[in-house]
Amino acid sequence: MADLDYEGFWKEALVQLQNDLREEEFSGWFSELKYLRHREESGANKVCSLIIGVPSSFHQKTIETRYIEKIKLKIKAVSGREIAVETEIFKISPEEKENKPVSITAQPLPLKEESSASMPITTSVGIIKEKKVKHPQMRDDFTFERYIIGENNSFAANAAIAISKNPGKAYNPFLIFGGVGQGKTHLMQAIGNYIHENSDNKVIFVTSEEFLNEYLEGIAQGKMNVFKNKFRYTDVLLIDDIQFFQKKHGIQEELFHTFNALANAKKQLVFTCDRPPSELKEFSERLISRIEQGVRADLAPPRYEERCAILKATAKSRNIEISDDIINFIGENISSNVRDLVSSLNILIAYTELMGKPITLEIAQQRLKDTFNASRNTNLLMDNIIRVVAENYGLTPNDLKGKKRTQNISFARQIAMYIGKGMTEYSTTEIGKDFGGRDHTTVMHSVEKIRNLLITDPALESNIEKLIRAIKEFSAKM
Repeated sequence: MADLDYEGFWKEALVQLQNDLREEEFSGWFSELKYLRHREESGANKVCSLIIGVPSSFHQKTIETRYIEKIKLKIKAVSGREIAVETEIFKISPEEKENKPVSITAQPLPLKEESSASMPITTSVGIIKEKKVKHPQMRDDFTFERYIIGENNSFAANAAIAISKNPGKAYNPFLIFGGVGQGKTHLMQAIGNYIHENSDNKVIFVTSEEFLNEYLEGIAQGKMNVFKNKFRYTDVLLIDDIQFFQKKHGIQEELFHTFNALANAKKQLVFTCDRPPSELKEFSERLISRIEQGVRADLAPPRYEERCAILKATAKSRNIEISDDIINFIGENISSNVRDLVSSLNILIAYTELMGKPITLEIAQQRLKDTFNASRNTNLLMDNIIRVVAENYGLTPNDLKGKKRTQNISFARQIAMYIGKGMTEYSTTEIGKDFGGRDHTTVMHSVEKIRNLLITDPALESNIEKLIRAIKEFSAKM
C-alpha cells in the first residue's frame, strides 16, 4: 500500500466532486482544501487515512458534518478501497508567506469573546494582523458563524460565502429575496462583516430609506457630488430592502447610475428584497434588467429541523440552556420565518432573566400562547382563502394543494393564489408552500395570468370581489 498515489486519489476525488456540486458550493468549501499526507495503520485490519488540510475551525466543522461522507465515497470510487479521511487545520509555511499573497477563505473565523476594539489576531491562514474595529453600520453578530445553513438557504449561503472570498469577481450583482424575517439582512451583513474584517475593501451598508434620505439631502444642500463620491467609489455596496424604491423614480435613476459605475469598476453590489425583481411595481425596467443579470437567491421558510437548529444556536449564543422539549415545542408551532422563531425564544429568555426562574415546558406554553395564536391566524387566512375558493368552484382544498392540472382545478388554484397575494403579506415563496410546496415562479405566473384576464373580463373581477367578501365573512366567524 505504500506505493499507492494517495495525493492522486485526492485530486481525482476533487475533480468528481466539482462535477457533482454547484460552482459556488465547490468554490466556497473545497477550493482551499489541500492534501497534507497519508497515514498507514499497522495490524491485520489496517485502514489507511488521508489527512486533508482545512483553513479554519469553522471550515473544518462544515466539511466534517456536511461533506466527509461524500469525500470518502469519491475516494473509494477512484482508489477501489476503503480509505479514511481526516481533517487538520493548516497554516501557511514561512516560505509560502513570503512568496504568496494572503488568501482569505470563504468561511468566517470562529467567534471570539474579546471586545471589538483593535487587537492582534491570527487569521485562518496563519497570518498575524490587527483585528479591525467593528463596522459602524452593521451588527457584529450578523456573521456566517451564526447563520444556520439548511436546505432552504444553502444556495444563498454558498453564493454569499463565495462573494465574501472574491468580491466583485463573480456573482455580481447578488440579490437575496424572500419573505419578511427569513434572514436576508443577516446574510447580507455576513458578507459585509467578513469582507470588512478580512480585507482592506471599503464596505458600505445602507437601508434603502437611508440611501433615499442621503440622496434628498444631497439635492437640498447642493452636495450631490458628496453623495455620488460616497456611493460610486466604494468597493462593496450593500442596500437592504430595495422594494422601498417602488414608485420613486428619481432615486431609481440615481441607483441605476450608481449601479453602472460600480459594476463597470468590478465592485460588488448586494441587494435584498421581499419579492423577486419581476414583482416590483413601477420599477425601472433597465434597473431590473441589470439586477437580473447577476445571481438571485430565494430564501424559503426554514424546515422543522432547521428551525430547531436556529433556536439551539440562538440559545447557545445567549448562554441560555433550553431543553429539547421546549425547542421542539417552538419549532412545531412557528413555521413562518426566522424572526418569529427568535422572537418567541427571546420572550422566554426575558422571562427567565427577569423572574430568575428556569424555563419549563409549562411556562413556555403559557408565555407563548398569544404569539402562537397570532401566527396561526395568519396561516389560517391562507387556509380560508383556499377553502372558500375551492368550494366556489365545486372542489376541495386538497384539489388546489394537489398535483392535478385539469383546467378547472388549475384555474381555481390560480384564482386562490391571486387572492392570497392581494390579501396577505406573504411572499410568492410562502404562498407556494401553502399550495403543496409549489415553486414561487408558479405563483408569479398565476398572479400575472389572472391580472391579465381581469383587463378583458369584467365578470371575473366581479367574481373575485365576491370571493374576497366571502373569505372575510368566513374568517370573521372563525
